[in-house]
Amino acid sequence: MTDAARTDPGVTPGLRALRRGTGAPLVLAHGFTQTARIWGGLDAALATDRAVTSVDLPGHGGSGSVAADLWEGATLLGAAGGTADYLGYSMGARFCLHLALDRPDLVRRLVLVSGTAGIEDDDERADRRRADDALAERLDPSTGGEPQDTVAEFVARWVNAPLFGSVPASANAVDQRLINTGPGLASSLRLAGTGTMAPLWDRLAELTMPVLVITGARDQKFTDLGHRLAGAMGGPSAHVVVDDADHAPHLQHPTVVAAAVQTFLDATASGPDATPGD
Repeated sequence: MTDAARTDPGVTPGLRALRRGTGAPLVLAHGFTQTARIWGGLDAALATDRAVTSVDLPGHGGSGSVAADLWEGATLLGAAGGTADYLGYSMGARFCLHLALDRPDLVRRLVLVSGTAGIEDDDERADRRRADDALAERLDPSTGGEPQDTVAEFVARWVNAPLFGSVPASANAVDQRLINTGPGLASSLRLAGTGTMAPLWDRLAELTMPVLVITGARDQKFTDLGHRLAGAMGGPSAHVVVDDADHAPHLQHPTVVAAAVQTFLDATASGPDATPGD
């Protein structure tokens, strides 16, 4: 595996990226509090026959000093990954979705794991933004005061939230999450949290590349969102629901998710109309 920061002449600074494997290019975009190294073995499984680029997203890991909103971060993601298939998990799915809408020429195929096209209700979206801002204040007060949470305290609460169910400790990779900083995570919440995201549901029909949506069966909220996402795409789409899984199905069942992704990528390799069944 190589570890390199890749920049584009028109985008400064770039995002840190890890590369492994050879073959068709596939870019992985992680979730909040994670880094390019936290994929629970999914990255290794997919790199057996693909050139996998795992990116540290803005505010995280080696890109901890990069502050960017979802559109800006999508531009940075595209600069790091180039023309490729893109797979994003949760926060990473938001970045990938923005990239697919802004630069569809870069996104050959799209995989969204536990993703959403945004909160449509104005009041609910405002509430979510206030909640994310409150979390950010605990990590990096805007007044310049002392943080209420250390990164270790924050991460411990985050990974133990009921939303994620039971994820093996090795897959949660808490030690790797602790390389993140309070200011970096706070910046991510303030600029790219779900509450900052203008709803994109009415734009999904613009996406004509093949799209795979993956959700965990016990995560009913995102499974419902996933069904809606797949149905709203302008091109061929599929929705895979992983049994015995919550919001992070790839960390709970990386082999199952890898098989679903490989099946999808193989099935769509010869043409845009060949997709696995919903």
